[in-house]
Amino acid sequence: MSPYNEKQLAVRNASQQALYNYHQSQRQLGDAVELGHHLSELSKRRKTSPLKGMQKYLTKPGTLMLAGGLPDPSYFPFASIGGEAMAADAYAVQSQTMPKKQGWLDWLLGKGNDKTSTITIPRYPAAKGEMSLADSLQYGPATGVALLQTFIHDFAERVYRPAYKNWTVLIHVGNTDGWSRAVQTLCNPGEFILTEEWTYPSAVANSAPYDVLPVPVGMDSEGMSAVKLEEVLANWNEEERGAKRPHVMYTVPIGQNPCGMTMGVERKKEIYEICVKYDVIIVEDDPYYFLQEGSYVHKSSRTTPTTSDDSETFINSLAPSYVSIDYQGRVIRLDTFSKTIAPGSRMGFFTCNPLFAERLERQGETSVQRPCGFGQALIGQLLTKQWGLDSYIRWLHGLQAQYTARRDTLVDALLDSFEFSLAYADGAGYLNGLPVYSCFPKGGLGLQRREKQVGRVLSFAAPTSGMFVWVTVHFDALPPVPTPDDPEAPHDHETRLWVRLAESGLVVAPGGWFAATPEVREADPNEGHYRIAFSMGPLDELKKGMKIFGKEVHAYFEESLRRGA
Repeated sequence: MSPYNEKQLAVRNASQQALYNYHQSQRQLGDAVELGHHLSELSKRRKTSPLKGMQKYLTKPGTLMLAGGLPDPSYFPFASIGGEAMAADAYAVQSQTMPKKQGWLDWLLGKGNDKTSTITIPRYPAAKGEMSLADSLQYGPATGVALLQTFIHDFAERVYRPAYKNWTVLIHVGNTDGWSRAVQTLCNPGEFILTEEWTYPSAVANSAPYDVLPVPVGMDSEGMSAVKLEEVLANWNEEERGAKRPHVMYTVPIGQNPCGMTMGVERKKEIYEICVKYDVIIVEDDPYYFLQEGSYVHKSSRTTPTTSDDSETFINSLAPSYVSIDYQGRVIRLDTFSKTIAPGSRMGFFTCNPLFAERLERQGETSVQRPCGFGQALIGQLLTKQWGLDSYIRWLHGLQAQYTARRDTLVDALLDSFEFSLAYADGAGYLNGLPVYSCFPKGGLGLQRREKQVGRVLSFAAPTSGMFVWVTVHFDALPPVPTPDDPEAPHDHETRLWVRLAESGLVVAPGGWFAATPEVREADPNEGHYRIAFSMGPLDELKKGMKIFGKEVHAYFEESLRRGA
């Protein structure tokens, strides 16, 4: 069941198309506003690295570089590097849990997607302006290989359509590096950052050593709530909090991690205007942007959709980025190739205003410098020569269909393990407004505890983007966990069930890791949360995992109820 009815879907799609048409017809955009007051004291003190500062003189033809310790490319032990690259259209744009004309075994082994072409990057460029190891493996500016930087700029303009004139892009070493640089560039010790109440734990862990701590903002069906954000900012008391009102927001608006919501353009406009009002910088961490799977439909009602492989149709179907409405330049967007090429590439990019980009570059040139040259060479050659912009977008479209099939397979298998009902959630909380599956014991776990019938044991809203299903297990019918003899043993239901799952051969992520603060984690002691990934492995393994999950949840409730009877 879709969270939108037919009319709402039409309005939503029309608003996205209208946004696109507006940017196409109104290209007289202004520059970013002055936002230098947001820079941290550390960032203000950064100077251009003396050696890196010479890079600007190396673009002049015929210049002899005898100042830096650059090894001669003839000493690089690689005459060339290369590989076999998949075709950009290797995956269909229609979501199917199995191709209709292909056997299970062939499909699981990847047969049928083996059309490849050879990529080769020579030591020296084959022609002027082409990729070479002499460039990509050499010391260079923190902006990365120029060919790849140009491609990324063109890609951002085509897909994200920034709403101001002087935006720019800058390569980084993946979104973890991007967020780390953003924290150090914008935040001073003792400050707070705004984030969803359930959020990516590594983002919190990254900022904590700098004494930059999160302030949780309530959520609803689209992720961060504009109403709750306004409440936090309007009611901020510096004396009680011991710090100024937060001026930086960290958010994962598409495939909200861990809950899987998709934030539409209207909500983003609301939040953006609140950030303008209170002068807040938005750091948009968007690794799952192209994994917008849409609403889950149960297998009993599912049909194979008719999908166009036209690039513009695909782009226009996506919920727009914050940068598409950012007319002031107050958004730092983080993109990564980890989910679209490979996480080991350790490569991504910022889209932001030139002031922030320059400060982020200064930080990069004295730390990571720039991404690994081998990765830049291979990915740069793939994107700029082997595929090109349209083919890369086609590849992204195929990935979206693949992850939709994975999402559907895992959710199907999870529901198969329980009796279930579907209803829209109301009231407070992150499920408000979402179609929620309530799951009940299957096959007679009709035990009663002190005349109290066991009701639902878990609930979840199927994700509309990303790689994860966020499941809530309801422990309210169970007796308290007995005090363990071992003080190191888990003393709460969530952890005890997690250990049981792990010992049964299924490892999922404990929900407590994703709470922005301990208060969020401890808000309801009768609830436990688990983040379950559908991103890796054959579909049969996803089904097997959900069988284990269902079996162990049933067994845990049975044993706990007997113990407390």
